[in-house]
Amino acid sequence: MRFRALPVLAVAGLLTLTACGGSSSSDTSSASSSSGAAASSSDGGDLSGTLTVFAAASLTDVFTDLGDQLMADNPDLDITFNFAGSSALATQITQGAPADVFASANQTQMTVVTDAGLNGDDPTVFTENVLEIAVPQGNPADVTGLSDFANPDLTLAICAPDVPCGAAAEQVFEAAGITAQPDTLEEDVRAALTKVELGEVDAALVYASDVQAAGDQVEGIEFPEAEDAVNEYPICTLDGTQNPEAAQAFLDLVESEAGQQALTDAGFRSPAS
Repeated sequence: MRFRALPVLAVAGLLTLTACGGSSSSDTSSASSSSGAAASSSDGGDLSGTLTVFAAASLTDVFTDLGDQLMADNPDLDITFNFAGSSALATQITQGAPADVFASANQTQMTVVTDAGLNGDDPTVFTENVLEIAVPQGNPADVTGLSDFANPDLTLAICAPDVPCGAAAEQVFEAAGITAQPDTLEEDVRAALTKVELGEVDAALVYASDVQAAGDQVEGIEFPEAEDAVNEYPICTLDGTQNPEAAQAFLDLVESEAGQQALTDAGFRSPAS
């Protein structure tokens, strides 16, 4: 594939919560919640303290909303999110960055954490996602399908191959027999989506959930080869968490009926049984 060179990330940068294009947020929303039992600790008391969740960039919107729900039910709980590419997050965790929960956009990056013995419990798959082509509103370059990613006259973005959306892109290109001609390899899926929203590229490969999150800023084009690279999202608590009750409550909320409905509404789909 043809691509522009990307800067190398320093290891020190990986150890910060704002590394790799990720974003951190801490919210104290007072919105009401229907999360029920998942919002309180196992002994019936309110959750408190700080909970740090490392999550794939594609989960930004839905996890922020779920975090707001949990904090609304537990005013003494403060949740901090670090959203970035799953490979960057796995590296940060294995290098010692403090976190309580890890949600990856594929099994490969979760395995990096579990092979290092840093998971607190066995990871469970809580949702799935597939790739979709995102184009600027109006589709000015008249992109029609995956074959357009072999067109050197178009300006194209995909994720770097070490992050889940990039690994999935390689799979769909192989399945379609396409030699892709990307102009830029992005560090996470939200960075690729931003290129489309700003009109800097003619098309990008992102997740279906990201197309939905962008609203009317982009248009989505589905393609059949996407089913050859379904991303399973595993989640687990991490070994050494300083807030195990809150960590488990967040997992319970994600896997609850309300959490699963929130994911479906955001464009994700239920994991295969």
